[in-house]
Amino acid sequence: MTTLTVTARGQVTFRKEVLQHLGIQPGEKIEIDLLPDGRAQLRAAVGKRTFRDLHGLLKDQTNGRVLTLEELNEAIATAGAEAGRG
Repeated sequence: MTTLTVTARGQVTFRKEVLQHLGIQPGEKIEIDLLPDGRAQLRAAVGKRTFRDLHGLLKDQTNGRVLTLEELNEAIATAGAEAGRG
């Protein structure tokens, strides 16, 4: 269990390993659901993605080679999994 300290201004700093576990990068947002009995659930906020967000996803992955549809699907799945790990 990780213990965090609340500052006089009511702020909390999350340790690097907590943010990595959640897959949160600097500048990203966190969602907190307040639950019964004084508990809370914390997770990375998932923003709306657009097709434009895919721009550059496969940059430097193909060495200039034209990929088949299967290769594109595999590369996208791999890049998405790596992005989710943070």
